[in-house]
Amino acid sequence: MRLSDCGPDGQLRLDGVARYLQDIGSDDWDDVDAKSDLTWVVRRTAIRLAEGGRWPTLGEWVTLTTWCGGTGAAWAERRTNLSLADAVVVETASLWVPVNAAGLPQRLPGYFLDLYGVAARGRKISGKVTLSSPPEGATTRRWPLRRSDVDIVDHVNNAAIWQAANEVVVGPLDHAVLTFHGSVLVSDEITMFTSPGRLWLVIDGGVRVSASSPRPRRALCGSSRGRSPPAPVGIPR
Repeated sequence: MRLSDCGPDGQLRLDGVARYLQDIGSDDWDDVDAKSDLTWVVRRTAIRLAEGGRWPTLGEWVTLTTWCGGTGAAWAERRTNLSLADAVVVETASLWVPVNAAGLPQRLPGYFLDLYGVAARGRKISGKVTLSSPPEGATTRRWPLRRSDVDIVDHVNNAAIWQAANEVVVGPLDHAVLTFHGSVLVSDEITMFTSPGRLWLVIDGGVRVSASSPRPRRALCGSSRGRSPPAPVGIPR
């Protein structure tokens, strides 16, 4: 665990988890030698502590294991476990969508299942994301963006958006879910709405991002044992 990914308590932050997920996903895509000009963008990510797990801390060595949890017509789920000394401590699932050079969503290419079909095991994943709106009385403030937050498809990177989610985390965190309802550009003026355990990033009156870190814990989907982690979210292997 690196210094830049840990908070004042020494624990791995949510945006740090998001960066690890992006990096291992990219490494895995390169490792299978897909030779594709597609770019993958995330629609939703769920992160939770595994049964008996804990958040890694500064200086600890973490092993990441990633695979395809399932597919849809134009999206795929990537599941990734974080382990300490062979024990899974954090489970994640992310829903990813392939886009072309113009940023338009594309159907999964024909070779995708050749590369990831064994791991996906025929499991079908819904690409539907649920839109929520800030309640009356939610706290509001501006959320500034920086040029350094922009990625290769000219969107604000999802790890940078997870930094906003840190604003609603109070006390021990069990799990969190972040959903993109549209892209965020560095030129956008964002208003952040928050209520206990919930967050919305609003641009021109529309919700572009929503996040929650509800307590108490609820099942995200699947089992925490073996290779079947959390919520309905992701890309390959």
